[in-house]
Amino acid sequence: MSEAAITRHLPLGTDTILQIRGALKLVPAAPCLRLVFRGCAGQASCARAFLVDLPSEACRAASAGERAALWLGPDEWLLLAPEEEAAAIGLALSQALAGVAHALVDVSHRQTGLVLEGPRASQLLNAGCPLDLDPAAFPVGMCTRTLLGKAEIILWRTAKHRFRLEVWRSFAPYLVQFLGEAAFGLTNP
Repeated sequence: MSEAAITRHLPLGTDTILQIRGALKLVPAAPCLRLVFRGCAGQASCARAFLVDLPSEACRAASAGERAALWLGPDEWLLLAPEEEAAAIGLALSQALAGVAHALVDVSHRQTGLVLEGPRASQLLNAGCPLDLDPAAFPVGMCTRTLLGKAEIILWRTAKHRFRLEVWRSFAPYLVQFLGEAAFGLTNP
């Protein structure tokens, strides 16, 4: 009997999805490992094994190299890392968290990432996101769950004019279409 192979297909490919006169660009984020970690008791152990301090401040992200930890709730973090490090990270976390009450769930196949950048990125997002995305209210390093149109996303400001959006794979085409249509509403991009 042959064994089935599991292959992940990116829902949006790898090319630029949307570009408006060089002022706005939407691209798929690189494939990555996505883990949701829950558990206050294991926070320090998780951070040591993952090699990134887990933010203790609400709605903040911390990163080291290509790894990042996004605070999603009082005892919940989204951990992002290069896909090729999945096995090593899984082993390190399972050893570090042995005997500690926690939950660690791989959501890599459930979610996908998008990167939106450009001087009008926050204006485009505000076409369907109710948050104040002014850098004074939503600075670099801030992250949160929110809505964009009718889809729940995790929004992370990675630079003054760059955002990373994490979304369920099934909603990714909807978000791309939504942002494409909303971009027509921006004048003089």
